[in-house]
Amino acid sequence: MCHSVELRGIVYLLILLLLPFPCFGNEAELKNMLYLGQSCALSGPARNLGIEMRAGLLAAFAEENNNGGISGREIVLLTKDDGYEPYRAVENTRAFIDKDKVFLLIGEVGTPTSEAVIAVTEKERVPFFAPYSGAEFLRKPLKKCVVNIRGSYYQEMEKVIAYYVDTLKLSRIACFYQNDSFGFTGLRGAEIALQKRGLSLVSTGTYERNTVAVLGGMKDIYDSDPQAVVIVGAYAASAEFIKLSKLRYSNTVLFSNISFVGSASLQKALGSFGNNVIISQVVPFPWNGEIPLVREYVHALDTYQHDHSPDFTSFEGYIAGRLFVAIARKVEGELTREKFIKTMEETGEFDLGGVILQFGPDDHQGLDTINLTAIFPNFLVIE
Repeated sequence: MCHSVELRGIVYLLILLLLPFPCFGNEAELKNMLYLGQSCALSGPARNLGIEMRAGLLAAFAEENNNGGISGREIVLLTKDDGYEPYRAVENTRAFIDKDKVFLLIGEVGTPTSEAVIAVTEKERVPFFAPYSGAEFLRKPLKKCVVNIRGSYYQEMEKVIAYYVDTLKLSRIACFYQNDSFGFTGLRGAEIALQKRGLSLVSTGTYERNTVAVLGGMKDIYDSDPQAVVIVGAYAASAEFIKLSKLRYSNTVLFSNISFVGSASLQKALGSFGNNVIISQVVPFPWNGEIPLVREYVHALDTYQHDHSPDFTSFEGYIAGRLFVAIARKVEGELTREKFIKTMEETGEFDLGGVILQFGPDDHQGLDTINLTAIFPNFLVIE
């Protein structure tokens, strides 16, 4: 009996020794693999954001791998579902760093999830690359390991408020926001932009993350008879708020969402209720075929992610993937995390094909341009 147990133990040990390990070393230095980790929502009311961000990343990496990878190393994206919940994002991040030994974290979706994990990535000195968030804490004060692609929520709110106040001459503006760090950042951005113009919000209302319980906050909003409502929320709750607003209150009130909402998902959720709704965008128009990078993005989707149609979110993921490749290619000698960040800072400008991102030692945000798009009946750049 004892001999049988010992034999099984020896056989089990041999099997373990023969199985390939997923990674090793401090920076996922498996000989022919380069592992990157993405924690994002693949389930729940914000799932489309994670699914589309991942699709763009996968398209970019498949394109690069088909061309030989980074110095012969295949890029492998490991994605874990956090359901847009901070505690799950932390669990995923610890697993990526401690178990999977990823080179960096990429494409985190959300402000509350990013806020929860940033202390971990900073402590471990793991780059936090291209989060799908415009939160200020990812920008100020500067964090050496954080690399942003998109403009900030403050910049988006400035663009929206300028359009409502300076162009349309509105003065009664309300804010409906998610009751967490994401919503608070957007709310503060709206307040700052209005204060510059001698105005303040006429009312505010909130809802809880990962719900569509908007009725209480809606009543708070409409007690003040606003002309426009700036919304800081995910697509499911934002669509519910807009549809119920039009049915219960007024079809003439204007609505805006910042980019995190997920433009295509909001448009689909709203259907015929999409009139008088605008969205601020932080990446170029993904249907503008005059931009070489857009043409390459559309081709990459068709080739490697053919179940996905072009939209702003997957295009942002594709830009993130292409930027990662562009930086990694420029690193001289061994690819390390420290060299990766230093190369980004010292190179400064990355032209990905008509889309130019600029960085520096004190500037870890690549894009600053914000555009406004109408959502109905089809996406159209309005400013």
